[in-house]
Amino acid sequence: MRAFKRIAGTAIAAGALMLGGCSKWLTVENPNVIDEAVIDPVAEANLLARSAQQNFASAYGHLIVYSSWFTGETDVSETFPTRNEFGRRAIAIQNGSLDTDVWFPLSLTIVSAYKVLRAALPDTANNVHYARVNMVLGFSYLFMAEQFCQGTVESGPALTTQNMLDSAIAHFTTAIPQGRGAGGEGVAIANASWVGIARAQLQAGNLVAAAAAADSVPAAFVFNLNFIDDLAQRFRLANRMWFYVRDRGSIAVPPLWRVGPQRGPDTLQTAEPRLPWKLPATSGSTAYAPQDAAYSTDRGIPYAIQQKYPDYNVPVRLASKLEADYIKAEAQGTVAQKAQIDARRAANGQPPVTIVDADSTLTEFFTQRGFDFYLEGKRLGDFRRHPTNIIGVPVPASTYWKPGFAPVGTQICYPLPIGETDNNPNF
Repeated sequence: MRAFKRIAGTAIAAGALMLGGCSKWLTVENPNVIDEAVIDPVAEANLLARSAQQNFASAYGHLIVYSSWFTGETDVSETFPTRNEFGRRAIAIQNGSLDTDVWFPLSLTIVSAYKVLRAALPDTANNVHYARVNMVLGFSYLFMAEQFCQGTVESGPALTTQNMLDSAIAHFTTAIPQGRGAGGEGVAIANASWVGIARAQLQAGNLVAAAAAADSVPAAFVFNLNFIDDLAQRFRLANRMWFYVRDRGSIAVPPLWRVGPQRGPDTLQTAEPRLPWKLPATSGSTAYAPQDAAYSTDRGIPYAIQQKYPDYNVPVRLASKLEADYIKAEAQGTVAQKAQIDARRAANGQPPVTIVDADSTLTEFFTQRGFDFYLEGKRLGDFRRHPTNIIGVPVPASTYWKPGFAPVGTQICYPLPIGETDNNPNF
């Protein structure tokens, strides 16, 4: 051993002598690091605008997943206490997941979009890059308004829900002529912005304006955010809902959403075609994330996997004429809501329902809406507008389905994380 140490020490000393004249022998150039000072925002406007949109696409998945836990759309089928706080509607301001998974990605989206707006790009009135980031800002403010109790942007003062909705409407309104003037992809951006205006006006209680904006959306319109399966960048570029199934086993379809006949030894398929789900293979397969033992023990039922997004590269709908139709029907009242219910049930092979009162109609309306937009991040906004008509939301003071946790809380929206309020000079 002493001989080995002498040999090793000699070798290390020799290596140090050989490297003595090299001051950067551990320096490695990182090709992914970009110096902001060398970027020409005009020449790189397309890259910067699309980066802002991708920041939003990445944040969108988090917003969907966390709000699905909060509203009972999915169960928190993992052990993270910070994520179970969302399932319990009792989120502490110190919650690390609230800060890093929800608030930070949304804030990053807004900052990156404003960088493009502040660049001196040519032809502001007909510029697709301006249209893109205005649409992104519109949806960012809209989600902030729907999900957070208050907001803030770029270390600014506290924003009320109405402040955030007003900002969303302003950016959507600006994006529409910019997109239409640019043509091509800009037209789709303009139509998505009309859906955003309708949604924001509905959330604000401006029913006439919401219906009018919904009427401006063309028939059969759909605007998707696309995702890819890049093994090195799945956390940013992949479909978040599948990531939380395949990589973490974090989201499970609750029993309320999955009543149906057995369709095979490893698969249970709900009778509702808009909400496909299945069980993981039982023969030792590793095709899916492991079943959460606490989940199956506590409820005596297996971990149920959503199949709306069955892979990393499945797109996610952001805006559509279908959503515009729902917004218009909600704004117009019971008769229009009943017509929308019957139309959506018929489209999915189901008979009409007999409903005699306005409150029952509204509950069925939101149930149909819940099937159509399952895991699309709309349910928390619905809950805040009509809290008594949204089925399956965890009930305050009730026992949380998973043992070892306190009862369900009373929150109806998320608090700002302490990392924001403690470091923001305007709080």
